[in-house]
Amino acid sequence: MKLAKLETFSTPYVCFVRATAEDGAQGWGQVAPYYADITAQVLHRQVAPYALGMDCTEIDAMLDIVRDREHKFPGSYLRRAMGGVDTALWDMHGRRAGKPVCELIGGTPGPVRAYGSSMKRDITPVDEAARLARLRDELGFDAFKFRIGAEVGRDQDEWPGRTEEIVPTMRRAMGDDVALLVDANSCYSPPRAIEVGRMLEQHGISHYEEPCPYWEFEQTREVTEALDIDVTGGEQDCMMERWQTMIRDRVVDVLQPDICYIGGIARTLRVARMAEASGMPITPHAANLSMVTLFTMHLLRAIPNAGKYLEFSIEGLDYYPWQQGLFLSDPYVITDGQATVTNAPGWGVEINPDWLDRSAYQVSEMP
Repeated sequence: MKLAKLETFSTPYVCFVRATAEDGAQGWGQVAPYYADITAQVLHRQVAPYALGMDCTEIDAMLDIVRDREHKFPGSYLRRAMGGVDTALWDMHGRRAGKPVCELIGGTPGPVRAYGSSMKRDITPVDEAARLARLRDELGFDAFKFRIGAEVGRDQDEWPGRTEEIVPTMRRAMGDDVALLVDANSCYSPPRAIEVGRMLEQHGISHYEEPCPYWEFEQTREVTEALDIDVTGGEQDCMMERWQTMIRDRVVDVLQPDICYIGGIARTLRVARMAEASGMPITPHAANLSMVTLFTMHLLRAIPNAGKYLEFSIEGLDYYPWQQGLFLSDPYVITDGQATVTNAPGWGVEINPDWLDRSAYQVSEMP
């Protein structure tokens, strides 16, 4: 069955994609958040011309054709646009089969352990510990991630001494039964990253994300080899050659593809299979409550080398006002620290028509 139509509904923050087959079957997906209106333009200009008219069931082949035809544009925007089409087609197949996407890729519905993921650096260690402890008590999270250093900070902290204060503060507040993870967001040089890593090890931190500039694989590998703590990364990487290198050279211990950044479920499954063959776990990046967290929940219920938990943003509308009113019902209910993949067909969510009515609309159709 050929892909007949691609529609986008976008704001600067979010772009939903609706794919329609020749027989009228439809599915919903999403490109990566942020500058999503620009990604919508890329989708219609550089993805739709090749994808339209292709077999809806041949997602891998479709994505490779787009990659090859647009070989002069190998970067993030093209992969983000490809991911919008990919995720819409998986939803279409799930709706057609009456199955959730996780079943289509070898899994089953059910619970997914989540870690509460803080996005804030402009918060004192005491206040951060207090709000995470409250979420532990209210929602049952038994794992949290918080921020250290400054984003791409060139060895500078958000303010002097914050990292050295927040790590022991968080451990004291949470006790020994809660897993603690940190994200340095490309802050450190290798010597400083190793120094911070030793301190993290002393306080039982189990996950050290993106310690060095993410594009500097040799720097990150130096840190990985020097520390016992799990060094993690990969969220920004969208080229398969980068993933092959990261896995072959053991740049990190745990791989973190973002389904929306890498180009969709099919391409993420390629990385998962390569990682499985090398004995490496997948703990994807999913930093907001658009559809990316839903995609990730389905993936983690299906792959054999799923990591320990799902990243689950704890930030509400005060931090992400654009999350307001995306869905008719909330797919992100946490119970006893777990999210749930339901047995509803496809992604199991319906986009809010009122949100769609307020968005910018574009359409590309098969000739």
